[in-house]
Amino acid sequence: MSLFADTSDDESQNALALILDAWDEGLECGIAPERLAYAAMFTALTDLVGIYGEDAVLKLVQGLERRVRDGEFTIATRIQ
Repeated sequence: MSLFADTSDDESQNALALILDAWDEGLECGIAPERLAYAAMFTALTDLVGIYGEDAVLKLVQGLERRVRDGEFTIATRIQ
């Protein structure tokens, strides 16, 4: 499995569903979404570094700047 694996397979979809369920449970327990986000990012990055090493994860993280700027992770547009 590559660090940049295709996310359209069944296992990836099941993993996403489990994470979303855990996220919802955290919100229901009163945990602030920004704390959940930080915990999720920390957990993901530490696991990825453990599996693929720092250099591969650094490459992944460096690519996130452009993707965030391009709106890839923006779900809703704010009306100002």
